[in-house]
Amino acid sequence: MFKKILLGASAIGAAALGIKAFKNMHRMPLIGDAAPFFTAKTTNGIVNFPCDYHGKWVILFSHPADFTPVCTTEFMTFAKYYDKFKEINTELIGLSVDNIESHKSWILSMKEKMGTYINFPIIDDKDGEIARKYGMLQNDTKTVRAVFIICPKGNIHAIIYYPQTVGRNLDEILRLTTAIQVSKTFNVGIPANWQEGDDVIVPPDKKAYQMSEEEKQAQNITCHDWYLCTKSISKKEIDEKLKNL
Repeated sequence: MFKKILLGASAIGAAALGIKAFKNMHRMPLIGDAAPFFTAKTTNGIVNFPCDYHGKWVILFSHPADFTPVCTTEFMTFAKYYDKFKEINTELIGLSVDNIESHKSWILSMKEKMGTYINFPIIDDKDGEIARKYGMLQNDTKTVRAVFIICPKGNIHAIIYYPQTVGRNLDEILRLTTAIQVSKTFNVGIPANWQEGDDVIVPPDKKAYQMSEEEKQAQNITCHDWYLCTKSISKKEIDEKLKNL
């Protein structure tokens, strides 16, 4: 009987610890959630995120560690694409659980040894607090390769995870960011393998399908069936709209 009481007490204690641990955990944010707020030191000074980026799109991305080969190729490629992201009103900010001194030494190494300067900020998150808020710590030691695309209002619109051994495709991240912006700006859907200037999808509400042929032609709409109508938006029109976001 006494043994049963002890076992019961142990089970209750374990459950209580489990509940406490669960309460202390940060739920990974989801698409549509507000980006978790944080204040942090970065290689470009203190940042209050996402408040300091109000009115801008942001790509917040994490990497496992400084001075690692895959991460180095990624950061140099992010730096080469930085101007392309700025053209669509998008800023970059990186993160790992390394400290600010490590980040700065790594930036200096990439500049001196490989001729690439990293001019966007890298967050000092040595205690892992920010990484936990964003679900970037999945083995409690190193941050995974995560990408969060965040709109000017501070809401998350896309999340991508990559394995530690494979570097990110910057063409796809740029394409995805552009596609989300086009979708929101023009109120359209984006088809598979879409590239800027390709046809987009008209919302499937039957209105386009029920238009006269003359109306469809005037609006550059093509209907394949009641649930799939597309329209063309020129790259020039997209570029002008996105620059003025």
